[in-house]
Amino acid sequence: INAEYMGNINYLISMVKFLKYGRVCVLLNGRQAGKKAVIVKSVEEGTKDRKYPHALVAGLERGARKVTRRMSKKKIQKRTNLKPFVKFVNLNHVMPTRYSVTGEVDFKAIVSEDRMAQADKRAEMKKTLKLALQEKYRNMPIAKSAHDKTSHLKFFFKKLRF
Repeated sequence: INAEYMGNINYLISMVKFLKYGRVCVLLNGRQAGKKAVIVKSVEEGTKDRKYPHALVAGLERGARKVTRRMSKKKIQKRTNLKPFVKFVNLNHVMPTRYSVTGEVDFKAIVSEDRMAQADKRAEMKKTLKLALQEKYRNMPIAKSAHDKTSHLKFFFKKLRF
């Protein structure tokens, strides 16, 4: 840090919060390590239940498989099935990417903290999320340029190769 900023403590405190709603991130730990997810809600101070900075994320546990032109419609429907997951993640175990999918799928309407509390509501939430993501994936428009928001959605659905 430069000496001129040392006196201005507000500069250090007001760091930019980029782990907010819609940011695509890669999970680094646990069962979904290496999977992409979208941050639905970020809590940077912690709560009574979770005393650490965490985020509610929704992502793809299993993405769509390769589809070719000669496949039947039934086979294409079967191969474009997705399996989503929803979980709370420590912010230390999240690597943000430059992509964000805020306007594409309304995650906030589907995923919420109060639905995560009960198992039956969580299962229902995952089903609605699955239908919404599948519908978005199957009707994804072709990106016109690299700066187009559809390329952000395409990145989210694409399997991470490493």
